[in-house]
Amino acid sequence: MRPTLRKAFVTFIFLTASHAVFAQTLKTVFLDDLTWTELRDQIQAGKTTILVPIGGTEQSGPYVALGKHNARVKVLSQRIAEELGNALVAPVIAYVPEGGYAPPTSHMRFPGTTTVPDDVFEKTLESIANSFRVHGFRNIVFLGDHGGYQNDIRRVVAQLNKAWTGSGARAFDPPEYYGASSDGFAQMLRQRGYSENEIGTHAGLADTSLLLAVAPQMVRQSELKNAPKPGPADGVYGGDPRRSTAGLGEPGIEAIVSKTVSAIRKDTTNR
Repeated sequence: MRPTLRKAFVTFIFLTASHAVFAQTLKTVFLDDLTWTELRDQIQAGKTTILVPIGGTEQSGPYVALGKHNARVKVLSQRIAEELGNALVAPVIAYVPEGGYAPPTSHMRFPGTTTVPDDVFEKTLESIANSFRVHGFRNIVFLGDHGGYQNDIRRVVAQLNKAWTGSGARAFDPPEYYGASSDGFAQMLRQRGYSENEIGTHAGLADTSLLLAVAPQMVRQSELKNAPKPGPADGVYGGDPRRSTAGLGEPGIEAIVSKTVSAIRKDTTNR
């Protein structure tokens, strides 16, 4: 190939690849993948719902990575936003109330868990929501993946909606999201014959199977299968994760997405 042809060919490939990357970026639902002008244009085009995923950095037993809630809520928020069609996803909030540190209580008794006071957490949510309202989002939806701060979110939503009266913006905390991932999924597992002693309330069969369905790399599966039954001293409460599988978790993930999408559509269209 002559040098001039080779140069033209390389330029063509570069431009084609650049166009493909640019097009792919614009298809993203993640706010932090966009430039500010791309975001402005999407809001003006009708993407006025923002999902605020709230995770947490906490222990979930010896075989599950500390970022379980962060990974799970990010994937679920992405799927919910894509299903809605008019929504974007904010960066995951990874620092949440997890107990005290003087002395360590709750999950703070295990290395790697990080905590913030409830009032700091609530003020953070309030500030984030006000930021998004200023930039044109009309529906600010909090999706909390962890049970410990659900009351905090409810308080913030009530305060925001009181302050925003008449502004055209609303905050939402659809209970279907956490309900489907906790009691709802536990009920699905009971119907399949699993006992409470396996399902658990934290880091048991239910919790671990949901994570395997969206982020299997975060579960130390080979060690888990060959381990003795973990208990509270290991950070596993009321359950046994050893028979967890992605196949068990997938119906739960589908239920969380479908129920949350339906709830958000109902809330945002019946305003």
